[in-house]
Amino acid sequence: MKKLVSTLVVFASLSFPVNSQTSPGKSTGPKKRVATARRVIKTDKAPQGIGVYSQAIVVGELVFTSGQIGIDPKTSQMVDGGFEAQADHVLRNLAAVLEAAGSDMSQVLKTTVFLADLEDFNKMNEIYRRHFKEDPPARSTVQVARLPRNALIEIEAVALVKK
Repeated sequence: MKKLVSTLVVFASLSFPVNSQTSPGKSTGPKKRVATARRVIKTDKAPQGIGVYSQAIVVGELVFTSGQIGIDPKTSQMVDGGFEAQADHVLRNLAAVLEAAGSDMSQVLKTTVFLADLEDFNKMNEIYRRHFKEDPPARSTVQVARLPRNALIEIEAVALVKK
């Protein structure tokens, strides 16, 4: 009997959603989604996509960047100089995309760093610290099997648009 009552309580709570903005029993139905314009970001100060994707998308107050690798936007070639040069260039490319979107590095909320070799983690941290001097964003760092153009590092970000 106790199990049946518990099951009925769970079923009842799943069957009768309560809108938190109204009193119980006075549901106003499904919440309506507010339409928000989607703006595509393009800048020649960062490399153009090497696939079918935008450099960034702005929706509301958020900027979602595509992953940046160490391509020089002037030559469309990977930069020379190994991991450190690529990492620095990746972060400069990211800054250029954010600027085109009306944001900057101080507004970054979260990054995802993709490394070809996790042994580069400490070097990445040193370079990353130069670009995010105060209050760095949340971050995930993962090693991947391979990156486009045999890049050693790729970084994507989510940021706020500056007001």
